[in-house]
Amino acid sequence: MKKLTKSKNNEVIFGVLGGLGEYFNIDPVLLRVIVVVATFIGVGSTVPIYLLLALVMPDGDHVTRNNSKGSASFSQYNEKPKRKEAEKVEEEDWSDF
Repeated sequence: MKKLTKSKNNEVIFGVLGGLGEYFNIDPVLLRVIVVVATFIGVGSTVPIYLLLALVMPDGDHVTRNNSKGSASFSQYNEKPKRKEAEKVEEEDWSDF
């Protein structure tokens, strides 16, 4: 059975809503929108509850995924791609303009 932990792969502040989304199989973006709307509407308990969950929920581990070519961690897929070097372009004569 899956444990309720803070998400390390889908965290914005503390990973609480990402962890809740992973546990209940709900899109964490939807949970974030609900929390922000509830906070602005006036349901004042959302911030203390979030902070309490951030303190109480255990930290999650990076999830590994096995595929046919071997195993790789999600952190490898979330890395930014390496920047390409600029290619030298031949200069054209723009003196007519």
